Amino acid sequence: MPPYEDALPHLAAGKSADEEDLIIRRRYRLARKFMPPSGEILLDFGCGTGAQTLLFAPHFPVTIGVDINIRSLERLKAAADARVPQRCVGPVYYDGIRLPLGRSSVDYAISFEVLEHVTDEQEALDELSRVIRPGGVLVLSVPNRWWIFETHGADLPLLPWNRVPFFSWLPKRLHDRYARARNYTRTEIVRKIEHVGFTVLESVYVTAPMDVVKWSPLRNALRKTFFRSDWTRLAPLATAILTVAKRDGGGT
Repeated sequence: MPPYEDALPHLAAGKSADEEDLIIRRRYRLARKFMPPSGEILLDFGCGTGAQTLLFAPHFPVTIGVDINIRSLERLKAAADARVPQRCVGPVYYDGIRLPLGRSSVDYAISFEVLEHVTDEQEALDELSRVIRPGGVLVLSVPNRWWIFETHGADLPLLPWNRVPFFSWLPKRLHDRYARARNYTRTEIVRKIEHVGFTVLESVYVTAPMDVVKWSPLRNALRKTFFRSDWTRLAPLATAILTVAKRDGGGT
């Protein structure tokens, strides 16, 4: 059986994270310790408007943000000019098929909540493998199948509310029939990344940030108790899985 499923025809486009979202700071803190000490080029695959990109950009002389949305890239450029003018931040349009970058041209790549939206998972991972140099690092996060709610919603018959509890726990074939984005188990995403030439260094559950809870007293209480840490050992408390991997061929 091939390691990748066919593309889902009803996948929704991703939504860029906002600067104030706790989830982008959690990802940054978890990923930062794996930054190469002498890295030159950072790639953000699926950068959106760049709220996440600009947390990482100060650590690299050159940052490349790729996305399929031209307006998002324009917003990234404007934000970069205002916030990190001393760094080179280049927005690059991506056609959804081939990254416009040379082989082994990237030292460190990040991609947060993007893979679940792409038309072809294998093609996207193959392209990341192609452009990351041997020994370079990929940090990738995807939705966790065992989170209580479907994070991207689903087009369910007769149900106007699209975030039905435990829908994401259904068998994959049934879930993918209605969901607006894929989700993953930790074993599944590790296997997919290893399949394209990486060695996984770490894979953790990212604790739910509870940004969707609008009543601030409840949101703050949850963040101080069950959802306090950036990562958790309990899959049902995590919205995402963050995996760090080294491109094979770079030695020790």
